[in-house]
Amino acid sequence: MYKGHIQTLTLSGLLIAIGIVIPMFSPVKIVIEPASFTLASHVAIFIAMFISPAVAVVVAIGTTAGFFLGSFPVIIVLRAATHVIFVTLGAFYLHKISKNELSAIRLRIFSFFIALIHALAEVIIVSAFYFGGNISDAYQTQGFFMSVFVLVGLGTVAHGMADFEIARLIIYPLQKSGLWRTPAKKPDIK
Repeated sequence: MYKGHIQTLTLSGLLIAIGIVIPMFSPVKIVIEPASFTLASHVAIFIAMFISPAVAVVVAIGTTAGFFLGSFPVIIVLRAATHVIFVTLGAFYLHKISKNELSAIRLRIFSFFIALIHALAEVIIVSAFYFGGNISDAYQTQGFFMSVFVLVGLGTVAHGMADFEIARLIIYPLQKSGLWRTPAKKPDIK
């Protein structure tokens, strides 16, 4: 097997493991009933986006499987499954423009649009549960707008952008030092 394939397989496995472990054991959780946000829970899939679209999809699927195997509620598993959508779009965009350097401003704009796609997908899932009556009382108590649009929608945008920034802060120094080498093309980020 080609050395690059082994490296990609190993990175994918490590990122899946990190993506599963962080939400399960992180002490940094923000709970605003009915929503909760675990800082850095998306970092693994954001890092995977910079490796390749295939790795990004595999890591998103792997972390979703981890939520399922960890017996998380089905709404959380389905919210995790939606990550495949924004990760795929984001990874293809990053690799389409990889010949150009991404400025810090352009990268943050990209992060915002990916977070909007992320939030939209999660709002759709939560809305289906909300109107289906299969949701916790905390969601019902807060009302649809507050629970779904504000806490899940806006909360996901803020959470996603924070996690993207953490991923960028991990990747950039590794790129600059020359330690970040993957067999796939990668964008030069700042």
